[in-house]
Amino acid sequence: MDHAEAVLVSLAQHGDVDAFTEIVRRRQTSVRQLMYRLSGDASFAEDLAQQLFIKLWQNIHSLRDVQRFPGWLKKMAVNTFTSHVRKKQLPDASEPVETPTDFRDPTLVDDLSRALATLDESPRLCIVLAYLEGMTNEEISTATDLPLGTVKSHIRRGSEKLRSYLSSYDLDLESAHE
Repeated sequence: MDHAEAVLVSLAQHGDVDAFTEIVRRRQTSVRQLMYRLSGDASFAEDLAQQLFIKLWQNIHSLRDVQRFPGWLKKMAVNTFTSHVRKKQLPDASEPVETPTDFRDPTLVDDLSRALATLDESPRLCIVLAYLEGMTNEEISTATDLPLGTVKSHIRRGSEKLRSYLSSYDLDLESAHE
């Protein structure tokens, strides 16, 4: 996190709406992408992102160390997503939809979307956080409140399923994450 964002977070903690608006502007794309990767539905991801930013505004004052903001935000995003999973409020993710990603091959994007949709929610969550968000196993464990061994197991088994599903592509999932 850069110094400017730390200042923005500190100002937002003290009720500065303009500072919070700037935080949202800086973070909205990555939050939407994370929510899309978790849910598989662009419209639903937008709704989840909006809910997350409302929760963020309501709770930003409780953040004790502004330097921990990026991890705290991801944990809030995961909690927002998992609360919807528990309530069974997820849309059917069996059909791929247009995705806001950096991938260049649209066929790979569609196939990855389909492959992720085949995973149960917890393994999908761990895979997305590991490979697409670049989080370590320990960070995933903290963000999801899953034991470290469970996170590692979800990533290993999920990677095997994805590798099988995407076998026509030259993907090296083993070296992509610790």
